[in-house]
Amino acid sequence: MDVSGRVWGATSAEREAVYPCDRLLAAGSEGWTRAVDVAAPPAVLFRWLRQLTIAPYSYDRLDFGGRRSPRHLVPLPELAVGQTLLVFTVTDFRTGEHITGLLPEAPAARHGRMAVSYTVRPRGEGSRLVVKVVAEAGGTLRRRLRRRLLAWGDLVMMRKQLLTLKELAEGTRRG
Repeated sequence: MDVSGRVWGATSAEREAVYPCDRLLAAGSEGWTRAVDVAAPPAVLFRWLRQLTIAPYSYDRLDFGGRRSPRHLVPLPELAVGQTLLVFTVTDFRTGEHITGLLPEAPAARHGRMAVSYTVRPRGEGSRLVVKVVAEAGGTLRRRLRRRLLAWGDLVMMRKQLLTLKELAEGTRRG
């Protein structure tokens, strides 16, 4: 069991792999990796990932002002660099494969620089959803403690998010 809050569901190969977000931060960063199998094709799962531009799909009372993240696919504009993805700004994407974002300057000043890649890979008849977060390492003791708490908070929220996206993508496949 990982007691650092940095890993949930990811294999050692997934933890060691290189992700698009890795190139967004200079050396001296740490990675948090979360993953889940999804019994839906990559295209269906990726379409649900695009919904993260409009809703968090986590604990909506905490994350979404009490509103409920949509439980159906809604029309969305084409994915584009500069769009908001949760608290990140989209910096790169490859349709069907990944959406990558960077934490904007103001929150980065409080929490340290961070980037994320949501990746989708085929796995048998379904998909594998792997998310990598890279966070600026080092800093003052206060910054390091805040990052450790942030890793645990992110783990709780992202676990819920990934399980919700899994359920919705699998439901779309059945529907």
